[in-house]
Amino acid sequence: MPRKNPRVEEADEKDLEVSGPKEWAAGMPGVLHSIQPALKHMGVSRTEKTLLALNQKDGFDCMSCAWPDPGHRKTFEFCENGAKAVTWEATPVVVASEFWAEHPVSELRQKPEYWLGMQGRLTEPVYKPAGEDHYRPVSWDEAFRILGDKLNGLASPDEAAFYTSGRTSNEAAFIYQLFVRAYGTNNLPDCSNMCHESSGWAMGQTIGVGKATITYDDFAKAQLIIIMGQNPGTNHPRMLTALEEAKEAGCTIAAVNPLPEAGLMRYKNPQKIKGIIGHGTELADQYLQIRVGGDMALLQAISKRVLEAEAKNPGTVLDHEFLGAHCQGLEDLKEHLAQLEEETVLEATGLRSDEIDELAARYLKADRVIITWAMGITQHKKAVATIKEIINLLLLRGNIGKPGAGASPIRGHSNVQGDRTMGIWEQMPPAFLDALGKEFDFEPPRERGLDAVQTIGKMRDGGIKVFAALGGNLVAAISDTHAAEAAMENTDLTVQISTKLNRSHTVTGKEALILPTMGRTEIDMQASGSQFVSVEDTVCAVHASEGKVRPVAPNLLSEVAIVCRLARETVAGRTSADWEGFEKNYDLIRDHISHVVAGCESYNDKIRQRGGFVLPNGPRDSRTFPTPTGKAMLTVNHLEHVERPAGTLILQSVRSHDQFNTTIYGYNDRYRGIKKGRDVVFVSPEDIAELGLSDGQFVDLHGVYEDNVDRVMRKLRVVSYPTAQGCAATYYPEANVLVPLDSVAEGSNTPASKAVIVRLEPSTA
Repeated sequence: MPRKNPRVEEADEKDLEVSGPKEWAAGMPGVLHSIQPALKHMGVSRTEKTLLALNQKDGFDCMSCAWPDPGHRKTFEFCENGAKAVTWEATPVVVASEFWAEHPVSELRQKPEYWLGMQGRLTEPVYKPAGEDHYRPVSWDEAFRILGDKLNGLASPDEAAFYTSGRTSNEAAFIYQLFVRAYGTNNLPDCSNMCHESSGWAMGQTIGVGKATITYDDFAKAQLIIIMGQNPGTNHPRMLTALEEAKEAGCTIAAVNPLPEAGLMRYKNPQKIKGIIGHGTELADQYLQIRVGGDMALLQAISKRVLEAEAKNPGTVLDHEFLGAHCQGLEDLKEHLAQLEEETVLEATGLRSDEIDELAARYLKADRVIITWAMGITQHKKAVATIKEIINLLLLRGNIGKPGAGASPIRGHSNVQGDRTMGIWEQMPPAFLDALGKEFDFEPPRERGLDAVQTIGKMRDGGIKVFAALGGNLVAAISDTHAAEAAMENTDLTVQISTKLNRSHTVTGKEALILPTMGRTEIDMQASGSQFVSVEDTVCAVHASEGKVRPVAPNLLSEVAIVCRLARETVAGRTSADWEGFEKNYDLIRDHISHVVAGCESYNDKIRQRGGFVLPNGPRDSRTFPTPTGKAMLTVNHLEHVERPAGTLILQSVRSHDQFNTTIYGYNDRYRGIKKGRDVVFVSPEDIAELGLSDGQFVDLHGVYEDNVDRVMRKLRVVSYPTAQGCAATYYPEANVLVPLDSVAEGSNTPASKAVIVRLEPSTA
């Protein structure tokens, strides 16, 4: 039975509690923090139906991350954050119809993300007319008419942009991009533009495939795993089990991260006795607390040491057979790295030479190496070049295309990789567009569309009149918060297809629509029967996902149904697509996917295999590299580390443990020792003293940029923390206000949110 929205307590900095950071992750606290909220908010029956089906072969895929599933699933194949994500979505609390009259948009805009989400599930379409400050419930027919009329009235299809979140299924993503291209534009920004776009660019240019070159089983076969810019204990905790399995098989683990993260140090597996009452498993054999932005210099320094070892013992260090047959660019790389100065490396990394020597020795000793990374690498100005250096290091000793070795970007959103496979990209290659046009008897647009950052810029300049989002929370997720909000307000109509309220529902165009959709946990019953969808995880494995509980309200539509009805309202007759049939039977969508998407032939048959199937990957499967030359490219990248003027720190944004992307589950970050608040900045004790501050003092953070715009975060409590000296950290998405829209990674255009120069001043708030 649906329940109405509850009263929600808001955080007050006076209640903030600070304790020391933890040195281990999970254990019994992880179990309690998984089950207690689920039972409280969903009840026993709904908890059992959801959590026992989470990540199971006949269940539904977790929406909280893209971590792959093992071949043999445990009964409890979920982590703490997965349980929180399910509880957040499957709650029976709903937003009542009278809510919209009681709360003007201007009031909702002042509420924090946590309060908005706690109001419950959205169950009816609502519309905010121009000049009014309230949403009001409307019928589905009226909602589609409003949107269809607005889209069909634009001077050009390029005056609209269509955003996508990684929670979208393969089926919904495929027909969404079909609808958008039938409408006439490639303006398909997505959440990948803000996270792993740098990985795709770097890997595409060097090995020809922008995806991981490993499988789940490779972790247990590796002899060395290097984890860079990543916090699996909070962002994808099930990875800790794979790391534990690797350690038990004899693997060495090195962690490279400015902050000490509990999940990289010790893991207490709650499904093992030693994880409940024992010490758990030590994970990182070496922990390098690198200066923010120093990863590129570290990688070059290790590659230089590898080349020097080969020079001392010719023919014994490099994988000459692999390099000769499959790679090019070695001589140029040798010449370039010979000029690398140790002093420059030490300044850029903040490390000692002996720490770098130790990691290089570990790399030289291991025959099978995996390097895995996340946003701590991808969200820098030199992110693409840094990832190219990861590929350089792997290629030197043949660590791509053999068991237990490879490149492993870890996607933090459930199906962000699948969305891209299905065509959600502003610059899909001609072969995909050719196949799409042939399949549906139309000519797709060929001009490059807008990515997320470009979309905000075009909105700001008045070039985007309609913005539609299939999931997500772009206004909170994107950089330069005030600029993004002003840009969104400059549109004529904003449309959000969502399960729960978030910031993007409160920062709107002149008109606004909210279209409520089913969650992944819910049974999707259509005219032909119960439907399932499919997703792709971070190691290219594709599997089915089918909800197990009744929808929280009878009026909800699935994402597929919403896209199909919108297409019928706007682009009917422009292609041979059977929009009505797609809504009734998702098998019809998968039949078309089989004909359009490479690697998805016989999709309906493959996806029904228990456990799904793995997409082909040339570098991984056969050491074939679909680059212009047919070989993997060793590249020369010019080092440029982050300069820190006197009196400033290098700030990175991080997630708390009670958080998934922009969704805030609560105000605690227990692994970092923060309780009942988020308004903190983590600073080393040495830097606190050097800056003349004190632990517990309130400060304002000012972004330091040449444009002289005063981007500031007010009244943050200084927390003395063992981070790398010269660096600081605070929470995302609040820190986005400090990042200019044009501060992006070279090549990928990803916001450079992990290297922000800030000045800390005593608070004036």
